[in-house]
Amino acid sequence: MSDPERAMLLSVHPRFATAILAGTKTVEVRRQRVAALPGTPVLLYATAPTMAIVGMARITSVQVASPGEVWSASRTSAGISRREYDEYMSGATRASGLCLEEPIAFDSPVPLAALRTAGAFHPPQSYRYLSGEDLRKVAAAAPGIKAALPGAVLAASAE
Repeated sequence: MSDPERAMLLSVHPRFATAILAGTKTVEVRRQRVAALPGTPVLLYATAPTMAIVGMARITSVQVASPGEVWSASRTSAGISRREYDEYMSGATRASGLCLEEPIAFDSPVPLAALRTAGAFHPPQSYRYLSGEDLRKVAAAAPGIKAALPGAVLAASAE
């Protein structure tokens, strides 16, 4: 069960954000251990040149293992080639495969400039958890996405 006060902000390259939102990429890999509970909502921040929160998904599970084990379990769902994966994981001793479901593309992405207008906002290098205050800033920057945010996340951000 997810913590209703936690949502994850995940930075991904635009091509991966597009694939996640299209449902063709259902596993996002990371070079470190990611501790996230099933059900955790994930806001997808597409990096340059997009530089916007473009949608969201939900974590169904997280596999933490060696890079080789994560590749074996996710190679058909990770949306990258073995060469890209090996380059990305070079030197890593642990890896995480975040299994994602229920992707929702926002009709109007939330640009970085709008997020910064709502308050100090810094997209993460990899990922970070969002506080209720952070979620209020996101909602203030793009009121149109409120309908897409899960009720528990909205309730937590209203406190």
